[in-house]
Amino acid sequence: MKFILSNGRYMVIIGVIGAFLAAISLFVYGGILTVQQIIETVQTGYVSSKGSKSLMLSFVEIADIFLLGTVMYIISTGLYELFIDDNIELPGWLEIHTLDDLKQKLVGVIVVVMGVVFLGNVIKWHGETEIVYYGAAIAFMVAALTYFTSQKKKKDEVKIQK
Repeated sequence: MKFILSNGRYMVIIGVIGAFLAAISLFVYGGILTVQQIIETVQTGYVSSKGSKSLMLSFVEIADIFLLGTVMYIISTGLYELFIDDNIELPGWLEIHTLDDLKQKLVGVIVVVMGVVFLGNVIKWHGETEIVYYGAAIAFMVAALTYFTSQKKKKDEVKIQK
């Protein structure tokens, strides 16, 4: 039983591979959409303020795809570092040594994704009042996530002082 439990951590490799494949898929898909959008824009040759708004919206949505790919990549590398091998070569900002490190990195990217999603809605906005509720919901989530991460930092500071 001890052998099974000590080696059970390697089951996480399924999540690592799945998240990594999802990241690759999102990056490739976003790249294809980027090229398609550029080709479509050049082919139409139509320039207007309405066209620029549509182009901005397309690229904001593509940026969202890349950010989600980044989230999946961080999940993949984080799980790998936590459960399989903590000694892989990664930039310092991507090193993850605890589950809290992984949560911190994800919260940061999630806040950016929510901001990009809201920006996409602002670009599509036609004066409806519902956008206020949507923006308030996102602001509430950002505030809650910020509070969550600040509490973790405070607990860490208290532990260091003791």
